[in-house]
Amino acid sequence: MTQLNLQRVGLRYGDAAALIDASACFESGQLVALVGPNGAGKSTLLGVCAGLADPSDGIVCLDDAPIGSLKFAARARRISYLPPDGRSAWALKVHTIVALGRVPHLKPLRRLSARDEAAIKEALDRAGVSHLSDRRFDTLSSGERARVLIARSLSTQADVLLLDEPTAALDPKHQLAVMEILKAEADRGRLVIVAAHALELVARYADRVVVLQDGVIREDGPPATSLSEAVVRDVFGVTAPGGVVPTRLELL
Repeated sequence: MTQLNLQRVGLRYGDAAALIDASACFESGQLVALVGPNGAGKSTLLGVCAGLADPSDGIVCLDDAPIGSLKFAARARRISYLPPDGRSAWALKVHTIVALGRVPHLKPLRRLSARDEAAIKEALDRAGVSHLSDRRFDTLSSGERARVLIARSLSTQADVLLLDEPTAALDPKHQLAVMEILKAEADRGRLVIVAAHALELVARYADRVVVLQDGVIREDGPPATSLSEAVVRDVFGVTAPGGVVPTRLELL
């Protein structure tokens, strides 16, 4: 079982505290949602979990090893991080974009092996984008791009998937499609941690919800408790009588 363990983690940028005394243990087989207002610390927490930012206080461990002690390639094989911008710097074909997820497994100057190609094909299939394999990334819709980038993360075959706002700017159909993919990966045994704003999607799909406010973990538990009427009112400043109830939209 994979564990990502944060022990009293804090992160400061100058005099500003972005994360304060954050402690949590995340385990494989979970879909964990990070929610909170803008600036609450969701992206910061993901960055710390990915090893992209060194905590000012505390420690983050992957299983028993501090994140900072892992060599870059070893960490990249275990943890896949998807940033929020949803872009590619080059007009590459989808297959090439997804193949980038295999880079941590490649030795210098080595070509993709049969094992790499099998991982790429499996990732394309799981993300539902096999039919786009020969298309250029810049010709795709935003929903298609989101699934291709998830496929890139899946091709790494990492134990931990960290995704920052993967459903942002997507229509309801593509939001559901993305969350279905992520839930399926958690059910397969991966640890999936996703920063999100759509509380109705979080309530429907997440096994566990971490609510952040001003850099502090305010709540950590199942949606029914983390997204209670009182929490939603106090943290987000909106009303949700009876708690957040997910809408029952279904994929056709």
